[in-house]
Amino acid sequence: MTTALSTTAPNSALLSAAVKDDATAALDDPLEHGRFTRWVSGERGERLAESSLLLSGLHCAACAGIIEVALRGVAGVQAAHVAAASQLATVRWDPQATRPSALIAAVRAAGYDAVPDAAAPARTLRRREFRQALWRLFVAGFCAMQVMMMATPSYVAAPGDLSADMRTLLNWGSWILTLPVLAFSAGPFFKGAWRSLRTRRIGMDVPVALGIGITFVASTGATFDPAGHFGHEVYFDSLTMFVSFLLGARFMEMRARHRAAEALEASLARLPETALRVADDGTVHSVSVLRLVPGDHVRVLAGQAFPADGTLIEGRTQADESLLTGESVPVSKQEGSELVAGSINLGAPVLMHVQRVGNDTRFEAIVSMMRSAATQRPAAARLADRWAGPFLWAVLVLAAGAAAVWSVVDPSRAIWVAVSVLIVTCPCALSLAAPAAMVAAIRAFARRGVMVQRLDAIDGLARVDQVFFDKTGTLSSDRLRLDGWQITTQGERHFVDRQSALAMAATLAAWSTHPVARALVAAVPERGAGSPASGDSWHDIEDVAGHGLRGLDAQGQEWRLGAPEWVMGGGRGAATDIDDAAARTCLGLRGHVLARFDFEEELREGAREAVAALQRDGVIVSLLSGDSAARSHRLAERVGITDVIAGATPAGKLDAVIAAQARGRCVAMVGDGVNDAPVLARADVSLAMGQGALVARSQADAVIASGRLGDLVAARRSAQRALSIVRQNMLWAAAYNAVCIPLALVGWLPPWLAGLGMAMSSLAVVLNALRAAR
Repeated sequence: MTTALSTTAPNSALLSAAVKDDATAALDDPLEHGRFTRWVSGERGERLAESSLLLSGLHCAACAGIIEVALRGVAGVQAAHVAAASQLATVRWDPQATRPSALIAAVRAAGYDAVPDAAAPARTLRRREFRQALWRLFVAGFCAMQVMMMATPSYVAAPGDLSADMRTLLNWGSWILTLPVLAFSAGPFFKGAWRSLRTRRIGMDVPVALGIGITFVASTGATFDPAGHFGHEVYFDSLTMFVSFLLGARFMEMRARHRAAEALEASLARLPETALRVADDGTVHSVSVLRLVPGDHVRVLAGQAFPADGTLIEGRTQADESLLTGESVPVSKQEGSELVAGSINLGAPVLMHVQRVGNDTRFEAIVSMMRSAATQRPAAARLADRWAGPFLWAVLVLAAGAAAVWSVVDPSRAIWVAVSVLIVTCPCALSLAAPAAMVAAIRAFARRGVMVQRLDAIDGLARVDQVFFDKTGTLSSDRLRLDGWQITTQGERHFVDRQSALAMAATLAAWSTHPVARALVAAVPERGAGSPASGDSWHDIEDVAGHGLRGLDAQGQEWRLGAPEWVMGGGRGAATDIDDAAARTCLGLRGHVLARFDFEEELREGAREAVAALQRDGVIVSLLSGDSAARSHRLAERVGITDVIAGATPAGKLDAVIAAQARGRCVAMVGDGVNDAPVLARADVSLAMGQGALVARSQADAVIASGRLGDLVAARRSAQRALSIVRQNMLWAAAYNAVCIPLALVGWLPPWLAGLGMAMSSLAVVLNALRAAR
């Protein structure tokens, strides 16, 4: 079911009403089902759908009951459950009897609202992980407190105050309370250790599991046979407290991961589920965004997200591109402007031409980069992992040696000394030192509009001491700016003043989307004012490729706007150089030049400030361009760059970077074009502009999606701060082990204090790493 509307005269209210009545119909498309539905088997083996809906408007538990009744009243619904706290509904329904749109309609009829919950599977996994972690922590913490109460008399009672029977009874009670901690709370440690041993590798869970197991076995022997080999001392309090501390630290790490995943899902939620596709006959149909293809025309209402990458072909508006820029400042959009999937239309209804959909959009590319970078391990982390294996073997040998020595010195203390050594030397902090800081740094980069594709780029960016900038599209934007104009002697007979000549040129230029034409139009906000012809009086307009624009005015006279020789009657000869045409454009009538317009490339926002900031930090800044020497030096002078390499081919650019690296420089390359891809791949660190060519972005270590070069400076400083934090974490982990291992060996560090120290060490590393996200 679709609704068709005429788009001859777009009406926002009419379209909004149509969207409200019909947008949910697109959810019945089988392609949409996979976003929020999973398939299950019924009691009789029939195929049923189980959909997740995100609700709004709930205020109490009674609201949940009302929605459940409304959903169960839909024919084909077999079960419905609503959680008021999370405002989520799970509905099991028969696809032969009903549709998702009917479910949402039922919720709305009850006075609430609902939308598909596309992130339900991932949220379900996180919820399950959270509940398990919370229960494990609760059981360990609760039992540890009870065990500690039973152990307290043994610590505080004076000699003779605590009878042997009472001590045995308390030990038995501690043993019983330790069982759920061992069997349930400590389960992840034993599973992790078994996985490591099964793959013939040694991980951090191995010494932890050994410590827990040895402590329990020794304490169990002391409980039931105080006169046996294990002596009479029990360490159930140390065991349960150690498990509680370690689970507490891991719980906080898990919450940090979940917050990062939720932030990514919030970005994914920016895309709409449906779009208003405009047919060739001008009618509008609400379709799933998964049905869009390049070449479609889509109507986007105010307040909606753009469903794909494309260009604006009708209307003017403003867009919120904070996903790309990190700022909520609206960006003006005119006909011909680029539109980015996921950005919000803030102004008025517009018509867009779809260019890229699905995984080809910049939005999906950014999400892919974030996911890829978040799952990579930096070089520092890989180095720590390589050393963690030998270190753990050394720990096991050291613990065995300590147990052997203490079995001679004081057999009653041999077990808990060995356990303390195993626990205190667990390299959790060492392994967390680098990745925790790097992942936090990625979040800081993303907020500034810099999307990291390769995690090692953070280390390289912090060490960069020479930056090569491409010119066109990097230091300069893709727009031209009118630098000045003058009218000729013949032009003085046609125009009242210079402003009239500019207005006349702008009315003709308004018929073209060429950068020169757009610059002329932008120079005259009220185009046509004071000109002999208005924009509506032109006819027989022709855009001559490589030359310019020509058209007839109301009197039938042919005007030309473009390259000088063509305006003077050069005909359709060889096309002039586009850059030369951009530098000097003429307006003429009947082969006579009446006005000349000079243009220059518009600097990218913050380019001059970014170059100056890098130079203040001691970085050598160079311009590496394939453009002519004159234009390259002119732009370099405007931004403050003195080292210029102009007229460079892709091979020449590659040679320049290789030469800098041969001089011992750590080189960063910032570019945007196809010809920049080889040099981006060669540089120590490469950054591509978010609006650049796909091949350039694919070769880059990071993408400046915001398009602001100032974010490069901020990213470099964030990278330096992240590496500083990594060094602090490494130093802390080394100092912790250097201090605590001798204390454990000499018997001054009981197992419970070793567990507290290890957990607090890991927690301190994680909390310190979070500073990199600022």
